[in-house]
Amino acid sequence: MAKIDLASREWCDMIFEGKNKAYGAYSMRANFAKRLNFSVLLVVVIALVGFSIPTLIKMATPKQKEVMTEVTTLSQLEEPEVKQEELKRVEPVAPPPPALKSSIKFTAPVIKKDEEVNEEDEIKSQEELTESKVTISIADVKGNDEENGQDIADLKQVVTQAEPEPEKVFDMVEQMPQFPGGQAEMMAFISKNLRYPTIAQENGTQGRVTCQFVVGADGAVRDVKVLRGVDPYLDKEAVRVIMSMPKWIPGKQNGKAVSVKYTVPIMFRLS
Repeated sequence: MAKIDLASREWCDMIFEGKNKAYGAYSMRANFAKRLNFSVLLVVVIALVGFSIPTLIKMATPKQKEVMTEVTTLSQLEEPEVKQEELKRVEPVAPPPPALKSSIKFTAPVIKKDEEVNEEDEIKSQEELTESKVTISIADVKGNDEENGQDIADLKQVVTQAEPEPEKVFDMVEQMPQFPGGQAEMMAFISKNLRYPTIAQENGTQGRVTCQFVVGADGAVRDVKVLRGVDPYLDKEAVRVIMSMPKWIPGKQNGKAVSVKYTVPIMFRLS
């Protein structure tokens, strides 16, 4: 028996021979091959597109540069030249005391006849004053200048308080300040909290920023400044990370906590 193609037009005509071909079944049977090929092609195209989407998305996404942050140990840093300024102690100058006014009011003498003078108004001798036990008080004696006069009993000693001496900041002390956990913990803290500025990444800017700051007697970090900068964005990020540090163990001189300068380098590197 010869092989028969069930999808061919001859097979369709033989099946519908003597039947009404205007009926829909004949049309469906006659176009079966075209529909089958179209369906298979459509499924293949959809499958190819579905498997290609992840690759297309990956190709369309721009590649980001890998960022590497390196913290240089202090032993690798050259000590910057720091000029030690001599602090001159300024002795406070106390204001001069106010000028004392005359404490005795002068009364012009009045000349009278002897018979007009009462015994109470006569000047008594020292012996008479001693016998009468009369005391003289000057607490109510006023100056002769009524406008600017000053009562002697109200005068007080002027006491001036000297201004406190400014806190001394040391460059080197017997016991240097220390980050909690040591230098390894400090480098781990910087690496964890450092954020590479996006603009610096796009421009390919990298390098080492050297910062100096003061660890106070209470362990707080203050007065952060950049000794050697690379880029304004990198410098600003380095200062931000140092300012966010927790309190240090303060340095000591002669067993007393003091303020000490400290220098830390931070490396920004792209790879």
